[in-house]
Amino acid sequence: MSPHPDPSKSSDRPALPLLFDDCRLVRARGELDLTTVAPLEHDLRLARAGAGRLCLIVDLTEVTFMDGSVLRPLNETWADCRARHGWVRLVYTRPATRLVFRAGGLIDRFPGYPSAQDAWQGTAALPGPSRRAAHNGDA
Repeated sequence: MSPHPDPSKSSDRPALPLLFDDCRLVRARGELDLTTVAPLEHDLRLARAGAGRLCLIVDLTEVTFMDGSVLRPLNETWADCRARHGWVRLVYTRPATRLVFRAGGLIDRFPGYPSAQDAWQGTAALPGPSRRAAHNGDA
C-alpha cells in the first residue's frame, strides 16, 4: 500500500486520505457497554482533536462484547468527520457486533471492514449468508 494513493482511480468511491497523516486509528478492546464505553469516547475525542479533514478507522476486532452504548459516540464521531469532509470506518467481523449496528439501524453507516488496511482502502467485507438462510438450505 502506497502512502500516496492514485486519486484518478475509481471516482465513485469515497476519496482515500492523501497521506497517512490525515487518517487516524482508534482501537477498542474487551467489553464495551454503559460502564466501559468512556475510554473509547475519550480516544475518539482525542483522535478528532485539531482542524481540517479527518479520516478515522475504529478497530473493534478485539471487542468481546458490545451493546448500544457505543452508538452515540460513534455517531458523534461520524458527524464530526463528515462535517470535516472525512469519514469513519469500522473494523469488525463478529456477527454480534454487526447485530448491534443492524439493530440500531446503522449498518449502512457503519459496515464492517475485515482489516484496518481494507477500511483505509474502502473495501468493505461482503456479508455472508444469514444463519436462517443457511439453515433453510437457501445459501
